[in-house]
Amino acid sequence: MSRNALITGASRGIGKEIALLLAKERCNVIVNYNNSKKEAEELVEFIKQNYGVEAYSFKADVSSEKEIDQLVDFAYSKFKNIDILINNAGICIDKEVADRTVSDFLKTFSLNLFGVFYLSKIIGKRMFESKFGKIVNISSNNSINGFYPTTIDYDASKSALNSLTKNLAVEFSPFVNVNAVAPGWIDTDMNKELLTEDIKEMESERILKKRIGSPRDVAEVVSFLVSNKADYVDGQVIVVDGGMF
Repeated sequence: MSRNALITGASRGIGKEIALLLAKERCNVIVNYNNSKKEAEELVEFIKQNYGVEAYSFKADVSSEKEIDQLVDFAYSKFKNIDILINNAGICIDKEVADRTVSDFLKTFSLNLFGVFYLSKIIGKRMFESKFGKIVNISSNNSINGFYPTTIDYDASKSALNSLTKNLAVEFSPFVNVNAVAPGWIDTDMNKELLTEDIKEMESERILKKRIGSPRDVAEVVSFLVSNKADYVDGQVIVVDGGMF
């Protein structure tokens, strides 16, 4: 039986790779995006042509409760149940601590934390009622180790996301598994400007695997967490950073 997955921020990077892998594994998918309409539509078309599952795209800013409500309405208009929720959408803006404002914090937290809470609360309740569900939040290894103060609000939001993950696991137990994946350096569009060749070489020396991660590295762990193989894994934050120190 096919399962139905909703993935936020899924038009590019880690979200896109998760959508592709879940579709390959026979999941129907809803690709949420905010700005990248062309990429989302192309991804949906590729999935339908290559994997023979249902796929849809939907624009929604998941820092907005109103737009989250619209996304949820759309999702349940297409599928009776949402079995898998991947909270991947996020924002990270580098800025010196001295230049950071409370408004910057609120903007980051609105997407990285508040939106995740609101969407998970709504869908998690429905999962609980149907007695099955898998929620995976995409965190960051910055939530555990403070590497760079220039991302102080991002780091704090992801630390809070880890706590949210554990609390939601308790709230929706025993029927819904809620876990988080905390990637390190991943070669995505979001990191394109930061990860110059010099930076890649320097940062790779701090990673036991001696390389920058790929979106696939993260997607494989997410795929495991939403599978039956991970049925006894709940309330965990799994670091996927190649052994960064």
